[in-house]
Amino acid sequence: MCLNTIFLFLGDLGGGEMLVILTAILLLFGADKIPGIARSFGRGIREFKDATNEIKHELERSIDDDKKPK
Repeated sequence: MCLNTIFLFLGDLGGGEMLVILTAILLLFGADKIPGIARSFGRGIREFKDATNEIKHELERSIDDDKKPK
């Protein structure tokens, strides 16, 4: 799936809109909570990436096992 189609709604997002969104996030969560949120978001992305790499390696190993002559 193309990344452009997933984030298609962000196509007309300019600098002013980004500033309003960031200000709203700052007001909702506060300056002390934002680093923790970003850290947990980063951990989640890393865990997802590790899981996809693990699945990829498992599939490659099973394909290599199937190719070996018996």
